[in-house]
Amino acid sequence: MKSLWKGSIAFGLVNIPIKLYSAIEQKPLKMRLLHKDKLSPIRYKKWCDACTQEVSQDEIVRGIEVSPDKYVVISDEELRSIRPEKSTWIEIVEFVHSRQIDPIFFNAHYYAGPERPKDKTYFLFRDVLRQTAKTAIGRFVMREKEHVCAIEAYGRALLLTTLNYDYEIRDIARVDGLTEEPTTSQVEMDLARQLLSQITVDEFDITRFHDTFEEDLQQLVAKKARGETISVQKIEYHATAEENLIEALKASLK
Repeated sequence: MKSLWKGSIAFGLVNIPIKLYSAIEQKPLKMRLLHKDKLSPIRYKKWCDACTQEVSQDEIVRGIEVSPDKYVVISDEELRSIRPEKSTWIEIVEFVHSRQIDPIFFNAHYYAGPERPKDKTYFLFRDVLRQTAKTAIGRFVMREKEHVCAIEAYGRALLLTTLNYDYEIRDIARVDGLTEEPTTSQVEMDLARQLLSQITVDEFDITRFHDTFEEDLQQLVAKKARGETISVQKIEYHATAEENLIEALKASLK
């Protein structure tokens, strides 16, 4: 597996050389927009609304809107002067109890492997995190962004998870429909608890789940490539009416 970042974990006066590897690999089918008649790819032009014509790359600058239709231009040199430089270490700031971090802050996952085989500092750090049930909180720069991260023991390795900043999390109070809650009867609650109990499993197994859309899309592409006729079936779902809730719960239990 190809690493995407190399540096060290700075833990007190201990230096732990590591490499980061992306822990997630998504393989969606790539779609292109095509001209309906020619089936040729559609390309986008760099268009100026003011002069109503296409512009070349050397006529384009970056800008940030500071008020409606008013922009401040930022040059490449100015961006480079304030952009954080790629760091070669992860500074451990503190340790917290595992599972203490709200999952909403989780951003992206990376495996952190040892740069050197049989590096005692790496495995000692992994084992002490596991035995104490602690997670290390650190910060570093990768891909021109300063990240705060959580590092924990995971299997035979370390799992590094970049975290969203507090100000990046949207206020849940902005979600519509949460201010007024209906009254739930004890009968409805008991039936709902029975239904949950009926379909509760002892252990979660992610391998039981698949992206059925991707699988169906691959089959659809294969059939159309062979010239087969495709029939489209429309599936409709309807919200359960409040007056039918108890009947729906009872039917679900059966």
